[in-house]
Amino acid sequence: MNSTSLRIAWRYLFAKKSHNAINIVSGISAAGVAVVSAAMVVVLSVMNGFGSLVERMFSAFDPDLKITATSGKHFYTDTEQIEQLRTLPYVAVYSETVEETGLCEFAGKQVPALLKGVDYNFAELTQIDSIMTDGEFLVVNKYDDGAGESVLRLERCVLGLGLANQLGIGAHFVGGLRLYAPKREGRVNMLRPDKSFNQSSAFISGIFAVNQTKYDDKYMLISLPLARHLFDYTANQATAIELKLSAGVSQKKAKREISALLGSDFSVKDRYEQQEDFFKIMQIEKALTVILLIFILLLASFNIIGSLSMLMIDKREDTLILGSLGADRRMLSRIFLYEGWMISLLGAAAGLILGLAVSLGQQYFGWIKLGTGTEYIVSSYPVEVQALDILLVAATVCLLGWLAAWIPSRKLKTEDNR
Repeated sequence: MNSTSLRIAWRYLFAKKSHNAINIVSGISAAGVAVVSAAMVVVLSVMNGFGSLVERMFSAFDPDLKITATSGKHFYTDTEQIEQLRTLPYVAVYSETVEETGLCEFAGKQVPALLKGVDYNFAELTQIDSIMTDGEFLVVNKYDDGAGESVLRLERCVLGLGLANQLGIGAHFVGGLRLYAPKREGRVNMLRPDKSFNQSSAFISGIFAVNQTKYDDKYMLISLPLARHLFDYTANQATAIELKLSAGVSQKKAKREISALLGSDFSVKDRYEQQEDFFKIMQIEKALTVILLIFILLLASFNIIGSLSMLMIDKREDTLILGSLGADRRMLSRIFLYEGWMISLLGAAAGLILGLAVSLGQQYFGWIKLGTGTEYIVSSYPVEVQALDILLVAATVCLLGWLAAWIPSRKLKTEDNR
């Protein structure tokens, strides 16, 4: 009986109606579903593209995994657990960091900054070289006497673009920066307040831009020994351990194993958790966008109710004949249920094809441009098509289409068609 109902519904879908208005309303219904379906695919793909773009920018500065103490700012790095961490086979790069707030001074301008002391292998740990806008990444120069022994250590620093603008400096300035950090121990000398600060200097080697205010306006990278000196840390103290994993290693699996190794005294965060607030906002925005588009799709689906109601009136005589031939009210209801669902499916198929064509075209050819100026990170709208979004749109349209078709078709179950 289901196959019979489906064949009759299919014939009704393309058969000529006695009233042309029914064809027009049915076409409008399918077109409405198609437009909203295409819009859902395009909007979700654009949001995925912006999310991936920002994720790549964070990836240039953030490590795969970051380990911090659950209580207190710093911890000791010469423990047995951390020694075992160094030897894990999937840890490609191990790096200790010290990060505290200090004061930068240049030509009478004083600006607070987050001074991050990084190890010699920071360029291997991250993709810092890819976001350098001026100069080079270099936090220390070592000069030797020709016999391979270091005789001079020249401290260098790398600043965020916003911080450099606040200080009014560039990568090729000859003058150095003065760095200040309050001493962790001892009393403040009211007669000589400057004696309550550790002081040092560093010459500028480069400027980076993550295009995120939290980094560009606040961060300065210096050498790890200089940071330990400024903040009174010993050689076996750090505020974080940053790790780069070997290619192909699952971050979730590695995080789980490292957390078990280090215990509850340490917090292990992957890239998403390091930027948890940002990615939560992105997820909320995407969810709200989906809800809004589903509401618009629901309104578009109401056209199906109207077209089915008109079709049921137009086919009144046919339903009476089918009833006389033995068709029960449940079968007649299924005919119009399938009819409405097929209108939705045709609209959904057209919308998905259109949305995919537009999204993939933008993804690979960049049809719609953001601009040609240097103020844009990318020249065209970023787009990333994800299979899960396509399945979500298809399932949503099918569900709402079935609901819109069920509302008018269920009336036949309560009517006497004989």
